[in-house]
Amino acid sequence: MLDGIARGDFPPTDMSVTHVAQPSARDAAVIATTAHVIVAADVPPDWLAEHLPPGDPGAAFNPPFLGALEARTERRVNNIDMLFVSPPRSGSPALALSAVHDPEHPRVRRAGRYRDDITVYTCEGGVLVIGRGLAGRWELGLEVAPAYRGKGLGRAMATAAAHLVPDGAPLWAQIGVGNVASIRAFLAAGFLPVAEEALLVSHAVGDH
Repeated sequence: MLDGIARGDFPPTDMSVTHVAQPSARDAAVIATTAHVIVAADVPPDWLAEHLPPGDPGAAFNPPFLGALEARTERRVNNIDMLFVSPPRSGSPALALSAVHDPEHPRVRRAGRYRDDITVYTCEGGVLVIGRGLAGRWELGLEVAPAYRGKGLGRAMATAAAHLVPDGAPLWAQIGVGNVASIRAFLAAGFLPVAEEALLVSHAVGDH
C-alpha cells in the first residue's frame, strides 16, 4: 500500500478502515489518507471494529482510539506526523555531503532505534539520516544547526537526500504537524504530502 501511495495510487476515498498485520515486531502504525484509514497493528479484527468503526476516519487520530491502541499493543504513540514522499532522483546531489562510518556516532545510535540500514551524512550546519523504517521504506530525518536555520539549508538537504536512496526507491519523511518550517522546506524540495501517520513504538525504545 505504501508503494502505491508513493506512485499516487491511493486507497479508496470511502471512509473505510483497512487492517493489515504489523510489518515487523518493531513497527506498528496508523496511517490516514483522504477518507481512508490503514491500521498496521496486531490486534483482533473484532477489537478494531469495536474501537474504530468505518465512517469517521478522523477518529483514528483522536486520543480515545490511540490511547486504547497503545494499551492493547503495550506501545506508545511516538508522534503524529504528516507523511511526505519524494520520487527517486537521478544524478549526484548538488550539496556536498560526507558519510559517517561510525556505528557509535550519536545519530547512528539514535536512528538505530527506529530504522535499519542507516547512513548518516553531514554538511556544514546539518546532519541527515537515511534508513529503512516502517515496512522497509526508505526514510529521511535531518537536523539543521540553529545558526543555519532560515537560510535554505533544510531544503537543500532534503533535495540532496532524494538523490541518495538506493535502488531508485522513493524517499519518505515524517514531519510533526506543527513543524511549519520543516513542512515548508520539504515542500520547496519537491516532497509531496500524502498522509497522516502515528507510529507506535515499543516502550523500551524510549527508555534507552
